[in-house]
Amino acid sequence: MRREMREHVPSVLVATLSAAFGVSLLEITAVLGQIIAADDVTGRSKTVGILLGIVAFVFIVISIYVGAIVTANTFATIIAGRTRTIALLRLIGSSAASQRRGVAHEGLTVGILGAVLGVVSGTAVTVVVVTIATATRFVPSLPYTFVEPVVLLPAVAVVLTTWLASWVGSRRVLLVSPIQATGGAVEKSRDEVSGRRGRNVTAVVLFSVGAGLLGLGVLVGLVNPGGVLIGLVGGILSFTGLVLGAHLVMPPALRLTGRMFGSSATARLAAENAVRYPERSSRTTIGLVIGVTLITMFAVAVASYQQMILAAQRSQPEAYQGVDQTLAITVGVFSVLMGFSALIAAIGMVNNLSLSVLQRTRELGLLRALGFTARQVRRMILAESAQLTVAAVLVGLVLGVFYGWAGAQSLLGSIHGSPGLIVPAVPLLLIGIVVAGAAVLTLVASIAPSRRATRVAPVAALAVD
Repeated sequence: MRREMREHVPSVLVATLSAAFGVSLLEITAVLGQIIAADDVTGRSKTVGILLGIVAFVFIVISIYVGAIVTANTFATIIAGRTRTIALLRLIGSSAASQRRGVAHEGLTVGILGAVLGVVSGTAVTVVVVTIATATRFVPSLPYTFVEPVVLLPAVAVVLTTWLASWVGSRRVLLVSPIQATGGAVEKSRDEVSGRRGRNVTAVVLFSVGAGLLGLGVLVGLVNPGGVLIGLVGGILSFTGLVLGAHLVMPPALRLTGRMFGSSATARLAAENAVRYPERSSRTTIGLVIGVTLITMFAVAVASYQQMILAAQRSQPEAYQGVDQTLAITVGVFSVLMGFSALIAAIGMVNNLSLSVLQRTRELGLLRALGFTARQVRRMILAESAQLTVAAVLVGLVLGVFYGWAGAQSLLGSIHGSPGLIVPAVPLLLIGIVVAGAAVLTLVASIAPSRRATRVAPVAALAVD
């Protein structure tokens, strides 16, 4: 029981951050609405209020979606580590359905706890941010309101999505047979995973349809800001397709990056480990792909947003006179809020990489028994983690730039004085920070668990379930 609680600490954090993100976003959007209404210029513009409402809705959907994906991925990783325990329970008479209901109950508990903590922490963050911004005169001093019944919506959404994510993530329970209790739990190989035609076809269809809707959203955005809602659906569908088909996308990327780490025994073994079990590699990398995609997407969206507003201001200065302060406030607020999503994904990535290493204690013990030293095993794990990180960063950067550009373009392509289609604005400094941050996360997530795993004697490690 205590072990299960430790496994769910990251899931509670993800649920808390998702709820806090949604609550804080709604409250800060209400504050921005008061600021805009009180402004002499923007207060008369209904378009600004509509755009602000659309952006808030998009951000809330993104935060809940990211939380659900990371939670489902975390539960799938936890179930992978419990395979033999579940098989033993099946062997003595427990049904797969009852085991899955137990996991879903854990998810519901995690969601409720996370939602309560999220409402409290999200409101506290909003009050602190607005207080500091008012004290430093970044925003005007107005009678702001924070506690509204609408803040319960993100909390309810987090409970439901976490429960659903745990149910989806626990589908692996149905595949565990009682006979697995007599042997070690083994991940599915490349051939077994590639043979899932139904899942593979679904992934390709979702990605293709989503990409098409993203393109449609950009075109609609040239005449109506509602195009961003079409793009939102397209982004969710395409990324869901990518998550479902990660076992098809990540191995080629891992094989490519594996060549960058030399031809030593540890490097070759790390490269082969990264592609031998696509499901394990996919679960480990998808958290970082989400994080890099989110940070890059928001950075490119904000930079493109500024570029389009400034271009429109140069084209029609009289129509955009006095919007500089509101633009700065909006960009500043949403730049802070995007950190919530990045933190959600970072926690998921660190948790999955740590669990992946710890769940391979038996495998690492076998390497030790074959003659590998503890230092060589740690170097292999670090090399493997580095390969996973490089591949995830590359995929995340490509997706983030495209999603960010499509979001800004579909939202602002129809404003007065719009320059039409623009080239994505990519802040290179932030991209460099993302790469450095991913490297640090990999180091933190791999060194500690690898040390714990290699401290176990080879004979004891081979006896681990």
